[in-house]
Amino acid sequence: MPGGNVTLYDVATAAGVSPKTVSRVINGAAGVSESTRGQVQATIDELNYRPNFHARSLRVGRDEAIGVVLESLSDPFFAEMASVIEQSALERGHAVLVSSVGGDPEREHGLVESLLQRQVSGLIMVPVSRDQSYLRAVAGSTPVVFADRPARPATGLGTTVLGDDFGAAEAATRHLLHSGHTRIALIGDRPDVYTTGERIRGYRSAMESSRVGVDEHLVKTGLSSAAEARSALDDLLRSLEPPTAVLSSNARCSLGVVPALHARGRPDIAFISFGDFPMAESLYPAVTVVDQAPAVIARTATAELFNQLDGTTGTGATLTLPLTLTPRGSGEIPLSAVSR
Repeated sequence: MPGGNVTLYDVATAAGVSPKTVSRVINGAAGVSESTRGQVQATIDELNYRPNFHARSLRVGRDEAIGVVLESLSDPFFAEMASVIEQSALERGHAVLVSSVGGDPEREHGLVESLLQRQVSGLIMVPVSRDQSYLRAVAGSTPVVFADRPARPATGLGTTVLGDDFGAAEAATRHLLHSGHTRIALIGDRPDVYTTGERIRGYRSAMESSRVGVDEHLVKTGLSSAAEARSALDDLLRSLEPPTAVLSSNARCSLGVVPALHARGRPDIAFISFGDFPMAESLYPAVTVVDQAPAVIARTATAELFNQLDGTTGTGATLTLPLTLTPRGSGEIPLSAVSR
């Protein structure tokens, strides 16, 4: 067999490893033991295999790239996810093709189809549209990992990596309750967004289990911009019984909450943000946040995808990662410090 017609798959067969492992050895990627690397290199030398790097540079094939579909790269959460996925994939000898739905869920299916047509080896996606059942067509041929949100309806096509949004929102609300607050406002995004829905559930669970109950007038959701969040909170602050504490469901809403509080001279109102944002730690008081862990979710999702590509794990599992509350001051303001 030695000679110019030897292929990567010939090397893999002779060495008793997967084509993916041969590709990693050729690219000098991590994730291959020294003994396996030596075995593959010896087989390459024995067969006189010479990779056609020119041909490889002209195409993006299954052995070379993964596809990533996110909601919006303008959102710091998803931008960080994209960066971490890219770095993690490059360490394994893969390029990354990133697509953004850009606020239009109807684009999702077309973006996924475009990536599949480019023969990506696998997909990491944040489900945005209401239905990912179209992915059943690639079951068994293209590994898929869902990140941040589960597919709808449940497809059983791949691993799902989530943050514990329910538990973190419940803990954040209890954090405010423990400081004596009972009039806790929730400023949130659309409830049909999975992560927002889980955070609303966590807030309601904490309020109801504390026997304070939920005052629906303090629940403002469906807010898709910082301007809408600011307007909603401003209305609450003008009311006869304004909130003494606020929980926002994401960083975008928080960017509306902060100016609403400061414009009315109310930095005394306790505030917790789901997700960090620029200058949050520099404000006075510094903003207490729930760390949404985009880097951890991204690294875990990438590792799970490569596990599937290597055939070392099954599909269909859901991994729920804990989220951490980071006290900085604003979320620790007691009820007694709130001016009436």
